Amino acid sequence: MIARAIQRVTILLAMCMVLTAQAQPLAEEVRSANVVGIKLYKKGDQLLYPILRLGETEGLELHFDDINNSSRSYFYTYVLCNADWSIANVSNMDYIKGFTQVRLNQYRFSSATQSKYVHYSATLPAANSMPSKSGNYLLKVYENGDTAKLLFSKRFLVVNEKASLAARMQQPFAPEYFLTHQKLLIDLNFRNQDILNPAKEVKVVVMQNNRWDNARTISNPTFIRGRTFEYSDEQQLVFEAGKEWRWLDLRSFRLQSDRVASVNYNVQPYDVRIRPDTIRSPIRYAFYADINGRYAVSHIENINPWWQGDIGKVHFTFLPQNGEIPNQYDVYLFGEMTQYQLNDQTRMKWNENLQAYETSILLKNGYYNYCYVTVPRNSWQALPSMKPTEGSIWETENDYRVLVYYTPFGSRTDELVAIAELNSRAFMTGVR
Repeated sequence: MIARAIQRVTILLAMCMVLTAQAQPLAEEVRSANVVGIKLYKKGDQLLYPILRLGETEGLELHFDDINNSSRSYFYTYVLCNADWSIANVSNMDYIKGFTQVRLNQYRFSSATQSKYVHYSATLPAANSMPSKSGNYLLKVYENGDTAKLLFSKRFLVVNEKASLAARMQQPFAPEYFLTHQKLLIDLNFRNQDILNPAKEVKVVVMQNNRWDNARTISNPTFIRGRTFEYSDEQQLVFEAGKEWRWLDLRSFRLQSDRVASVNYNVQPYDVRIRPDTIRSPIRYAFYADINGRYAVSHIENINPWWQGDIGKVHFTFLPQNGEIPNQYDVYLFGEMTQYQLNDQTRMKWNENLQAYETSILLKNGYYNYCYVTVPRNSWQALPSMKPTEGSIWETENDYRVLVYYTPFGSRTDELVAIAELNSRAFMTGVR
């Protein structure tokens, strides 16, 4: 009797653990310290977010480098997720048409470089392994066909358009946001389809500059006019504007840009020191063209940057105003070049002797945007903020992407049915 009760409790605990794991959002990860320069983007343009039309083949490019400098057996697969990035409660055979895992066969050893590495690339999705549903997908790359040996994961989207979507940006009305934030207004129309319960069936997600860490999710429309839903919530659709991103030109370690202080060519990888960055929050806003936190692997000399570009250990130094940032905050190096990760590697360490924050990461030849953000130490829910280190001005140029998910009654997945993209500068009167 007791043994049977213990068995039942064990089964219930196992079921709870499975359900909890499915409910947790799947984040982008980089688990291997040997992987550098991960890029997943729309084919042909490194700055475009990876989005596929349902049924589209070979629409994305994947690139990464392994500094182990020996070829390995790497595979990839896809995981279908809900709008909140929790795992969809369906079998992978329900959303992958063809093989559920594919080996990465395209690789090349670096040549004419100081750093030795193996460059892997792939065009996704392959015709023999296609996503068959729209929605959020997590690409997983792992070793020897074992998903437990994960190298990294990257998010991408598959859309099947079923709705019309329009969005615009305006300056918020609330006094606390008026000078420092940007607000979005969204109009959604499901055409000939009746939505009986929009709060349950429809989710709208807004991204700023390809970031998921500060994405907003809203379910309840502010107004409903027939089949048109309007979203204009003053709290949920307001974003910290920040400032234009800092830039770093590393397209050549030999022909150094003015942001590079020194390069030590006698070590492998090259030791690259960047000129110290100072705090920008007290400085008046000035517009200049940036790429909104992204980066592009490239080289100014006539070589192929993917396997002939070099890798350097790049040292960043941040000089705060009047000494150390208050103890309750951590300072992080932030941008696509850090995969927007907040971890020990990207956290800036305080150097008492220099009265500055420091960190270093491996970067390949390319052009980079980055910034410094602060996060309260005792609040795991707090969003990274540019305001103390960079400042925040509502006129700042930002990219926004609006995603609409539809969950029909009885469905176990969230379909991605509309996408709209906009740039804030297009909605500023008298500013071009």
